[in-house]
Amino acid sequence: MPTRADQSEAPDRIFSYQELLRLDEALTMSSRETGLRFTLYIGDLGAQSRSRAEELFDRSAHSAAELADSVLLAISPGQRVVEVVTGSGAARRLPDRACALAVLSMTNAFAAGDLVGGIVNGLRQLSDQAGHPRGLRTH
Repeated sequence: MPTRADQSEAPDRIFSYQELLRLDEALTMSSRETGLRFTLYIGDLGAQSRSRAEELFDRSAHSAAELADSVLLAISPGQRVVEVVTGSGAARRLPDRACALAVLSMTNAFAAGDLVGGIVNGLRQLSDQAGHPRGLRTH
């Protein structure tokens, strides 16, 4: 007999409701802790993955000021590609090396079959590296 939990997860869904909650919470906490605007794209990025990720990044905000403090994680599991795009303000707090280490951590988790866990841990690493925005007291 199917349980109520089984019925809430349609077979054509990629993520369960609980996984979506984990992703949403990780994005929210990363944004809240750092003052940066984290967004996530999961899907095919095409042959020019970097260009497509930058295009998605440019369309992800309402203004240039909002883009400056934004970070996009674009993940194409089928292509085995992860792109991190940062705005100018975010790039000062997240150097390429920090982004590369977060991507390495994510891809290791992905290889072990843990897409959601890899994303959550990657967001934590990026948040830790970015730190708190100036002027924000944490206690």
